[in-house]
Amino acid sequence: MPEGWQLDNILFTQQSIENACKNGAIMQALVTKCDSNYNLYVDLGSSIKGIIPREEVEAINIDETGFPKPNICAGKVNKLVQFKVKDIRQEDVAILSRKAVGKDALAWVKKELEPGMIVKGIVKNIRPYGVFVEIGGGVAGLLHIEDISVARIKSPEERFEIGQKINVMIKSIDRSKERVILTYKELLGTWEDNIKNFSIGDTVEGIAREVEKQKNGIFVELKPNLVGLADYKENIEYGQKVTVNIRKIIPEKKKVKLVFV
Repeated sequence: MPEGWQLDNILFTQQSIENACKNGAIMQALVTKCDSNYNLYVDLGSSIKGIIPREEVEAINIDETGFPKPNICAGKVNKLVQFKVKDIRQEDVAILSRKAVGKDALAWVKKELEPGMIVKGIVKNIRPYGVFVEIGGGVAGLLHIEDISVARIKSPEERFEIGQKINVMIKSIDRSKERVILTYKELLGTWEDNIKNFSIGDTVEGIAREVEKQKNGIFVELKPNLVGLADYKENIEYGQKVTVNIRKIIPEKKKVKLVFV
């Protein structure tokens, strides 16, 4: 991710705002209000009032008129947004542009982003099928539920929460549609990495996951990217913490045999 897209709290001063206007630096602050014309007001924590005109709110989520939809503007209230300082008027009003940051982000996706790259992101939305992660400048990638971990989960909410900062890997890019698909499980280590901390005979805690068909067994998550199979046992429910003994480790098949304690 280009430098400056993951920002911590910024101390705003007259000088820092003027410098940002001159050098095109990316800044970040809290939106406090959306007016009736869908302009956004930003808290710069100084004597300068920050305004993002509606036409400068988005470079990505826009309708056929070229403007962001009203609900997109209103949805940014009480949230941090990134922007560039476009102009300073009468020394006490700064005209800001989130759109300019979005254009930089789109250029980055089209020219520099490649599969296999690891980038920082913020969880913006959680759906049953996956997680939308903003990876910079309003560009969000989709992390499908099956790419969260080797251990199968029923909901992404078991792993993430809104606003959480995470690292993700770029899985694929459709540059024509500006669509980015992400993966997370590759960052949790390989089977070989995860099995190093376990030995035959160990008694360990895990989480019950998938119940195999015909009740042949229950998959137990030892770590997000390490799952073992235990013989079926009544009254074990999905998500339940369980204690198991490691009966067998089969490296050539990447399998772990377990027994409930």
